[in-house]
This record gives sequence, structure tokens and C-alpha cells, in this order.
Amino acid sequence: MSITIPQRLVLADAARSNRGEKGNEATGVTRIARFQAIMDTHSGGDSPSRIRILIVDDHPLFREGLERALSLESDIVVVGHGEDGQQAVALAYRLRPHVMLLDVNLPDMNGMQIARQVRHDNPQIAIVILTAYHEAEQVIYALRAGASAYCTKDISPDELVGVVRDVAGGLYVVDGQRMDRQALKAWLNAEATAISGPHIEPSNRHLMPLSPRETEILRSVTSGLSNKEIAVELGISQQTVKNHMTSILRKLNVDDRTQAAVAAIRHGWVQIKDTRR
Repeated sequence: MSITIPQRLVLADAARSNRGEKGNEATGVTRIARFQAIMDTHSGGDSPSRIRILIVDDHPLFREGLERALSLESDIVVVGHGEDGQQAVALAYRLRPHVMLLDVNLPDMNGMQIARQVRHDNPQIAIVILTAYHEAEQVIYALRAGASAYCTKDISPDELVGVVRDVAGGLYVVDGQRMDRQALKAWLNAEATAISGPHIEPSNRHLMPLSPRETEILRSVTSGLSNKEIAVELGISQQTVKNHMTSILRKLNVDDRTQAAVAAIRHGWVQIKDTRR
């Protein structure tokens, strides 16, 4: 059997990889995506029915596992991968995927910040948050930031494929529940009320350890604003915002902005603003 031109290109690419040459891998575009692009070009079409996926996670083995599982599906193609927030934003703009699979904890930005920025710049991209832990407050925070689904990393491949197809079709998915936009709004309102309403004792509101300025900054954080955006909104320097954030994390005994926001929401110290379009 003769080898076609696309097959020769893929074999040559594999040979370069075996020799240690990274090629386009450094850009976040995977060999699978380039192979599919070659095949699509060779066949004269761009396979518009295929769901284009961008994977963003700082663990290579987890990225690779997701890539292999999803690439088994005939209607899904992984077009790229990134390992931090800056790559996520840049690749989303350049590759225009239909769906982004996004880790919450990344080296430079958290998943909520990334979701908000990506959705602002590319509202057509559906974002699936993947996390190692599940908290009701963080689910609300993620959906308000622009995510279409929130899943734990122990989700099965078949379940994840179903979520990808659902969000690509415009639905929202939380805990296996599929919702349209109107149902999502009702769900968010009910969950937010349940968390910050009757479960919060009035006396607890007086135990908040933050200053008025720190509360103001934390409220902006729950809306998904970056330090730069908070500085502009409040008319202060970015360094001042950073100093306040350091103080907030210390007072709340948490490790990052997301955990601080979750703690504030849980205790009813701040209310979440709906930033969805």
C-alpha cells in the first residue's frame, strides 16, 4: 500500500519528535491537531462539525490523558494545549476553539480570572472548569465568571465527552444537571440564596476580619477582576492592591484569591455580582 502525502508528513513529524525536536509543540498546538489539519486540507474541507477543544492544565500527564481520551471521538478534535493563564488567553484568541477545558489552579492566573477574560474576548467559547475539589461557593463563582460547566477531575471520559458536547451546543452543566440559560439563572439564584441567606447567622457578619477597603477589593475579586482592573476601578496603584491582597490572604488563612473569594461568599461578607452576558 502506498503512503499518502499527509501520512508522510505525519511520519516525518513523528521522526523529528523522536529526535528531540519540539517543533510547533512549544506553541501549544498538538501533533494531533496538526495531523487533523493536514487531513482536512487534503480532503478539501475543514470539518466544521467537529468540536474544537483547547486544554489548559499545568500537569503534562493530565493534559496528555485528556487529549488521548477526547481524540478517540470522531466529532471532537484537540487543537491545542496550554499550561498557564497567559497561554490560555493567547491560544483562545489564536485557535478559536469551541470549548476550553480549564484547570482552576494555574501558576500565574486562577481559572476564574482566565474564564472571565476569555469569555470577554471570545464570548463564543464555552469553558469547562476542571478541578480537584468541589465546593458549592466555587461552583457559583465559576459560573458567574463565565464558565459553562464545572467538573471534578475524577469525572469519567464518557461523562466528560457528554459535557463537552452539551456546552458546545449552548447548554450549562453542573453535577450532571443540564440547563439552558434561563434554568441556569434560576439555579444560581437559588444556590446563592441557600449559601448566603439562612445559613449565615446575623452575628457572623460582625466577625469579618477585613477592613472596609479589603472588603471592597475582595468584592471586586469575586466579580473576576484582575489586580490591574481593581486598581483602575478604585483609583489606587496595582502595588496597593497587591498589598491588600497579601493582607486578605493572611487574615483569612487561605492560599490564593479563589479561596479568599469562596470564604467571603460562604460567610456572607460579600455578594457575587452577575458578570455573565
